Amino acid sequence: MTSPRTANTRNLVAACAAITVFGFAFGMTYPLLSLILESRGVSSDMIGINSAMMPIGILLFSSVIPIAAKRFGARNVAITAAIVTALLILSYKVFDTLAAWFLIRLLQGMTISTLFVLSEAWIVGSAGDQNRGKIVAIYASVLSGSFGAGPLLISFIGIEGWTPFVLGAVVIAVGVIPFIFIREDTHAEPEETHASGILGFAPRAPMLLAAVGTFAIFDAASLSLFPVYGIQNGLDLSTSANILTALILGNVLLQFPIGWLCDKFPHRYVLAGCALITAISLCFLPGVIDSELKWPLLILMGTTGYGVYTVSLAALGSRFSGIDLVNGSASFAVVWGLGALFGSVSGGWAMLGFGSHGLPISLALVYLLLALGVGWRQVSLDKA
Repeated sequence: MTSPRTANTRNLVAACAAITVFGFAFGMTYPLLSLILESRGVSSDMIGINSAMMPIGILLFSSVIPIAAKRFGARNVAITAAIVTALLILSYKVFDTLAAWFLIRLLQGMTISTLFVLSEAWIVGSAGDQNRGKIVAIYASVLSGSFGAGPLLISFIGIEGWTPFVLGAVVIAVGVIPFIFIREDTHAEPEETHASGILGFAPRAPMLLAAVGTFAIFDAASLSLFPVYGIQNGLDLSTSANILTALILGNVLLQFPIGWLCDKFPHRYVLAGCALITAISLCFLPGVIDSELKWPLLILMGTTGYGVYTVSLAALGSRFSGIDLVNGSASFAVVWGLGALFGSVSGGWAMLGFGSHGLPISLALVYLLLALGVGWRQVSLDKA
């Protein structure tokens, strides 16, 4: 992996703009639609199933992205995906029925997966070995900041009428502008890959994919159901929406230290530590949800919970390059789609079957399993 040059820095900035589009669309759409459905009396398990359509779209389309980028150019594909995403956000209000939202969310998952895969290929491919962890941390902070902007916006403007949909579409449309400055001849353009690429990649990095899957479960469940969790525990609409903002705030402010740790220590140690801290924080959440102590706990949870993905990206870039890196990024997206699908549905089932606190407890178990898996993997390597 070569050190970042001026042209690569230009692409890094554009990729951060792309991930801002991705993050804002996800960060706003998930809680907005969930809160609207909650206000209409839709059950939490049905809200989870509806939310799962977006990761299904990501799962179905991820293997197509390298082929489309190869044929039409990554920049052109990304611009198209962003514009279609903006139009899809408006279509939620035009076709304002639960049945229509299943199809729209499926299509939005396809467009967002395009931004996801291409942005990560640009970011990881343009980062040098010495500071890769820090660069990936900056990327993750930008992503988290855009995630947090969505729920924060909802807390101010509410969920009624056209306003949140129009504002979301306008912000995404403005985000198209930086793509114009992408230099496609200075980054590793995706080569044609096959949908089965993940089958070849998985045995080479099983714990990285497990970490991505864990993060995806947490990401989808928290974005779609944490506002509902807040309301079911007596919080008002604004406070419930701000649960996500606090969760993401820790990632925005404290992601850089995790990147620094990735550059200084073995990735497995940092990954296991993030997973274990997140599991413990989730176990404590039910006891403090009705007090001010929930805010610092949510910030810590967001830092380490999302930090799992930062560590995974840094490890991916340090171990793979070229077509292997593209396959890894596409595999990450596929696993994210699977994990997010499971997270959206299982989170709703956990709340339905075990009460509202079933959501954080089930997520804690997932992170605990990851920590144990990383530890077992390290022991196995030490014995080899």
